[in-house]
Amino acid sequence: MKKLLVIGLLLLFGVSYSQKYKITYLKSSNGTLIENQDPVWVFTNVNHTLLSSEKIRNQKTDYPYEETTIDRSTNSFYQTAFLNSSEIIATKDSIALAKQTFEYLNETKKILGYNCKKAKTVVNSNTIEFWFTEDLKVKGSPSVLGQNLGLVLEMVRNGNFVIKATQVEKIDALPYFRKVTRLVDGLTYKDLLWKSRFTTISVFKDQIINFSEESKSNDSILRFANGTIAVRKIKIPEIKSGSQIFVDVTEQSNGDAYDRTGSFFIIPTNKSISFLDGLQNGLKSLPIYNNGNGKEYQGVTATENYNPVVELMRFYTPFGVKQYNTLQLKDKTWAENVLYRQDVSNLRTLLSGKEVWVGIFIGNYDKGGHKVSANITIHNEEETKKVATQIVPLFCTNNIMEMAGQEYGTMFNNEKGLQVTFRLDKPIKNCKLRYITTGHGGWENGDEFVPKKNTIVLDGKETFSFTPWRQDCGSYRLSNPASGNFPNGLSSSDYSRANWCPGTVTNPINIDLGDLEAGNHSIQIKIPQGAPEGTSFSSWNVSGVLIGE
Repeated sequence: MKKLLVIGLLLLFGVSYSQKYKITYLKSSNGTLIENQDPVWVFTNVNHTLLSSEKIRNQKTDYPYEETTIDRSTNSFYQTAFLNSSEIIATKDSIALAKQTFEYLNETKKILGYNCKKAKTVVNSNTIEFWFTEDLKVKGSPSVLGQNLGLVLEMVRNGNFVIKATQVEKIDALPYFRKVTRLVDGLTYKDLLWKSRFTTISVFKDQIINFSEESKSNDSILRFANGTIAVRKIKIPEIKSGSQIFVDVTEQSNGDAYDRTGSFFIIPTNKSISFLDGLQNGLKSLPIYNNGNGKEYQGVTATENYNPVVELMRFYTPFGVKQYNTLQLKDKTWAENVLYRQDVSNLRTLLSGKEVWVGIFIGNYDKGGHKVSANITIHNEEETKKVATQIVPLFCTNNIMEMAGQEYGTMFNNEKGLQVTFRLDKPIKNCKLRYITTGHGGWENGDEFVPKKNTIVLDGKETFSFTPWRQDCGSYRLSNPASGNFPNGLSSSDYSRANWCPGTVTNPINIDLGDLEAGNHSIQIKIPQGAPEGTSFSSWNVSGVLIGE
């Protein structure tokens, strides 16, 4: 099949005695020519049209890029994608051209001296107008749209985006296709082309996060806390400033029916002690935080020789998605899994060009637990002016080692709350606190269901306060098949909560702290934590990272 495809593509531009043309097009938006653009080239004769660009023909671009070839003898086209220096894929479509319909209008005008007629179509609510000429006895367009109208010299989308011919040249021969490595169906082509536009680092694939003494580590993935934590070391390439970085986690129940706290996190290892020591050697190897309430909190705050984990993303599992989809309700079609995805571009310097320990945690006591996949994706943008960025991990009370005995974040039951002293070797400009907070205590008066004000105090002065609260939890009902249903007609997953919902991400907020001088500083988090009732108690998972220039 591959050999036949290559031969077919080479024959596509065989000998023809008809006149051949090269048309150059430029794009403009709202009447202004787009800067630093590469022209679109259309090569055409009576039988064929090739859509290319200066980038492709002169090899001046980063991958991926595309060419399109129209075969008028079969009214079909090949879409060809250059994914990298060695992989070229193509797909054939014999339907799209035939399905195009147009409204022909009475307007005419001249473009580059050629008489042009006007046609119009609507695609996905976009109105597209075509100015085409029949003077040259050939057909072509700078897009797959309008290929059979005539030679399209101008396309206008929604009245403000224009692709217009700037030059029409006679040429001796049309270019040939390059060798294609494989022919694929249309959906596969789109998927491979899309994925080639960014870098994907697969961190975990169908990883079970459960509670079982049978959970074991392997050569690449370490398991801790009876299997509720998975950790591995990964290499991250250099990331250009200005690029976008995303993390994503896909989760489904593998047995556990409940809404659980999850965290996708990095373990800083730039000091003599790290959270990895706690995982490998036990909680006693981590620094202890005391706030005077008689409890010891392991590994939650930065010290001179320790940095806490940095949460890339905190998420909450829904009630039993996938595993409990058999619990049917009328007019409810349950989701097969939940996708959590978040922008972490402001943590670039923590990731770029480094080997890092990355972990994932879901608190549960179920032998089946949860199945997760997790990725980091890097989406390159034009390099921006590089600004030296400092990232300083400060605290994380999310007790990721919960199932190994790490204390819950109950330190907010007195005036001191959580207080961290830290030292800056250099001043930080435009400093922000990347702050994640969620309240817990799952009974009627617990802090999960009671709004509580969070107050941030910097160097003894109140800097910011707000009440974290989510009122949209009912939007995620279809991810919660095992959620309890109450006499009032609500499901448990419908109820508003302290900055989280079953089946969602908890977004960080970026709190402006201004410019911080070099030297010692302190930051304090104050929350009016609710009192225990019997064996029930409230707690708060808060994490904070300083980010600044």
